[in-house]
Amino acid sequence: MKNYNNIEDRVIEVSKYIMASRATIRTTAKVFGTSKSTIHRDMTKILPQLNPQIAEQVKNVLAYNKSIRHIRGGQALRIKKQKERMGITQYTS
Repeated sequence: MKNYNNIEDRVIEVSKYIMASRATIRTTAKVFGTSKSTIHRDMTKILPQLNPQIAEQVKNVLAYNKSIRHIRGGQALRIKKQKERMGITQYTS
């Protein structure tokens, strides 16, 4: 986890990461070593005050991720069940 001098620097860097990678909040939190709550708060409360244009772009990415989460969950379950049928008990991601 990088040590940021101020919150604004972290918020801008996280927002750039989300836009570039189209990452979920959970993935972004792991990459930056912070909690999901912190990332969510930064993107929904702090970023709109700092840069409304970037905030709108990040909001669109997060809305897209939310709209397809049921599909991702179904894919993960399908892979899990396939591994169970093959006798693999260790799950790696």
